[in-house]
Amino acid sequence: MALSDLSSHSISVIDDLLNPYFLHHSDNPGISLLSQPLTGENYVTWSRAMRIALSVKKKLRFIDGSITQPNNSDPHLLAAWFCNNNVVISWILNSVSKEISASILFSDIAVEIWQDLHERFQQSNDPRIFELRRALFKHTQDQNFVAVYFTKLKTLWDELSNFRPACTCGKYSCGGVKSLESFHHQEHIIMFLLGLNDSFSQIRRQLLLMDPFPLINKIFALVSQE
Repeated sequence: MALSDLSSHSISVIDDLLNPYFLHHSDNPGISLLSQPLTGENYVTWSRAMRIALSVKKKLRFIDGSITQPNNSDPHLLAAWFCNNNVVISWILNSVSKEISASILFSDIAVEIWQDLHERFQQSNDPRIFELRRALFKHTQDQNFVAVYFTKLKTLWDELSNFRPACTCGKYSCGGVKSLESFHHQEHIIMFLLGLNDSFSQIRRQLLLMDPFPLINKIFALVSQE
């Protein structure tokens, strides 16, 4: 292959918008993808936010293992991989605390850094699940507006859902998953209604008689109208 062909190949890989090796001029290593860095206790929310940010940048495949280091037969592709890999490493370093950053600074592969962080901080699930469930049981409307009360509840539910086991069928369409979703939906509605002030007792009784329950957002809307 002629040198001009190699050069053309390299340019097409880096400049092709649909190619995972594409780097926009704004994709510099100095930016921080998240406003809240990883401190350890916030790993679940941090990792989800980081995955979303990397997917927007089309770099998610550099941490999930689906893009591995190419061999030396294509030097331009190898150079593009190193460039992308190092940019992703920089983004991770910029999105963790200084203490955590120091522990991964000398790692060379983005996917290995990601796996390391997962193994270190995902193991502390049980204490966080305990804290979330305790917060849910203790959370009531009290002096808050219904919207404030509901928003806090939903934040706790969403974080807790990240700790639930993933579907083993891989399609999220099996009967077990649908039954669990229905159960959690009912659980959320009952918890929301239980935490409301007594001034909502009438609408609460009416909603509890509904069969089947409407969606939780519909329940919230009906209560808010009161």
